[in-house]
Amino acid sequence: MTRHGMRIGLGLLIVALFLGYCARWVPIPLIERLEAIAYDTRLRLSMPGGVDPRVVIVDIDERSLQAEGRWPWGRDKVARLVDQLFDRYNVAVVGFDIVFAESDDSSGLSRLESMANAELKGNVPFESALRELRPRLEFDRLLASRLRERPVVLGYYFSNAAEGTAPLAIGALPAPALKAGTFSGRNIQFTRWPGYGANLAQLQDAARLAGHFNQLTDTDGVARRVPMLAEYGGAYYESLSLAVVRLLLGSPAIEPGYPAQPMLARGYSGLEWLNVGPLRIPVDDLVTSHVPFRGVRGSFPYVSATDVLAGKVDPQVLAKRIVLVGTSAPGLFDLRSTPVAPVYPGVEMHANLIAGMLDGTIKQRPPYVLGAEFLLLAITGLALALWLPWLSPMRATLLAVTTIVVVIALNFAVWQYGNLILPIASGLLLVALLYTLNMAWGFFVEARGKRQITGLFGQYVPPELVDEMAKDPTRFSMEGESRELSVLFTDVRGFTTISEGLDPKALSNLMNEFLTPLTRIIYKHRGTIDKYMGDAIMAFWGAPLEDADHAAHAVEAALEMQRTLAALQPEFKARGWPPIKIGVGVNTGRMSVGNMGSEIRLAYTVMGDAVNLASRLEGITKEYGADIIVGEAVCRAAPGFHYVELDRVRVKGKEAPVAIFEPLGRQGEVDRALLDQMGLFQKAIRLFRSQDWDLAEVQLLNLQRVAPQRKVFQLYLERIAHYRLEPPPSDWDGVFVFQTK
Repeated sequence: MTRHGMRIGLGLLIVALFLGYCARWVPIPLIERLEAIAYDTRLRLSMPGGVDPRVVIVDIDERSLQAEGRWPWGRDKVARLVDQLFDRYNVAVVGFDIVFAESDDSSGLSRLESMANAELKGNVPFESALRELRPRLEFDRLLASRLRERPVVLGYYFSNAAEGTAPLAIGALPAPALKAGTFSGRNIQFTRWPGYGANLAQLQDAARLAGHFNQLTDTDGVARRVPMLAEYGGAYYESLSLAVVRLLLGSPAIEPGYPAQPMLARGYSGLEWLNVGPLRIPVDDLVTSHVPFRGVRGSFPYVSATDVLAGKVDPQVLAKRIVLVGTSAPGLFDLRSTPVAPVYPGVEMHANLIAGMLDGTIKQRPPYVLGAEFLLLAITGLALALWLPWLSPMRATLLAVTTIVVVIALNFAVWQYGNLILPIASGLLLVALLYTLNMAWGFFVEARGKRQITGLFGQYVPPELVDEMAKDPTRFSMEGESRELSVLFTDVRGFTTISEGLDPKALSNLMNEFLTPLTRIIYKHRGTIDKYMGDAIMAFWGAPLEDADHAAHAVEAALEMQRTLAALQPEFKARGWPPIKIGVGVNTGRMSVGNMGSEIRLAYTVMGDAVNLASRLEGITKEYGADIIVGEAVCRAAPGFHYVELDRVRVKGKEAPVAIFEPLGRQGEVDRALLDQMGLFQKAIRLFRSQDWDLAEVQLLNLQRVAPQRKVFQLYLERIAHYRLEPPPSDWDGVFVFQTK
């Protein structure tokens, strides 16, 4: 915990920041932008596509403007359009995504009345003709008469615009869908505007219903939602799409929908849906509904308004359909940026909403999803903040990726099958930030510790041990200490002669070719390189990283060195190099290890009697013709090998005699014949030490005939010959004294 405390603390701080965002205490615009992208992505992936024929858009398009004249058209033409839709095509409902806010004087009636009161005043024939023409020239009254008693919904808008210092107030608002005080005592955040632009009073009075066509534009400029109810002057006004659906259903009342208590927390009063006859329409915390886009532009049939006026539309396209009259002409400015297209007709947004209400496919985002988001962030964030620091980079990556996949899969399943919009961006961003924190911490902080360890020990130990040490750098230092370790010395036999026979470049290549594989073997068996001394190597085991099997690893490395060097001889011969043979000395014991040297230069090394003995053992390998000689402490510390005792000796600089051994190989891996041969040799040594020269000589001669290449047999035969001529003293203990290093 001490090691990971700082990382865990930073992770918990990030979690707290995200929880603060969820509780609306800390604004994080990036999450809102990412949430919008995530919403749009889910929407596009799940759109059903195809064309819904139930809602038809009568489009005041460019072709209609070319054929019928520029907009606004005279109200007589709009009245004729209404007549065509109901009388000729028998549509079910008509909704106008257009506002008729100004009086229409395109008929010239106002000019005629002005003339009747001026230059033609008193002209009886003119006044009589004017009285007869007036009903046909009052286009607003004409349109009102066509709207009356027909299922028509007029559109209007709310606005933040002002006329001077007063809010904009044009035309006549319809009666509110819900009167003021309906939601008294409930903390519901409705969309509000100070002004409006509505239809002429006589047109509004003639229409059955009217609905606003405002969309709610998010901070990124994209329209995704439409307020089902907007508040103005304390009363509540329905949207155009909701009014069209209500009129289609026979104008049932709008009933607010609240969750049953005590299903949710005490005191929760959020409005979650609107009941309209048999339909339940989900709303969010702003009483808006997300537009259930069916697909890209053209998901509903479009017919040109001029074709309706001319009677050129197939009656089957319009019969019993819901008709929305709107415009896709760019010059009339009813195009919106939406999740499915950057340029999208506003009238088709209402068509999508109408179809979504009828099908029940509007996604729900009730106010309580904030609680679900808070809970998800708390559980996921706390689990990852506490867990990730303990994992390796690979496992941390696997956990983070798995968490992201699970969150996305569950969120999309709830979206697709539960029809519920749950926030996802905050959760994914939290997982990504916690993962990035831990990876960055590992790279910048723990990697710094690893670089420090590498700087201290990288020249001595293999990368694998550096990685292992870097997991807890505080455990390692280069300060001197006393430990039981194993140390190994190697030296090339006859190197002076070899070097004299090669030019400097060839000698350098030869050195590299045999020192490199020997170094790799030391690293392979967890050894630490102490130093290179010309053709010699000094290495030790058990420091800086503790190793309970340091003696066994040292012996294993010595055996593999001899096997590897033997395998290299054919290649050396092919390159014209002389054969290379090395002697290896290994010893185990208490020694000092650490940075040693002077103020000018330090080296991480080992010192002590046990080290000196290993060096002496390497030096006497050539005397016995042994490839490897180990001390008796090695045999005790690494019992898993077959050893043959070579002698008991007193080496230069050490008074106490020591037994020396040659390792033959791991137990179970040495040839039986060799073991039998070495067993006979051990008997011969015992006869030699008891001064039974004759029997010892016979035994050694027999062994020499079997294995003439073993120099140790000849060595003991020469000693027997010497002691026959010069018998040892009476207190002789069988120890051989070496006078040289």
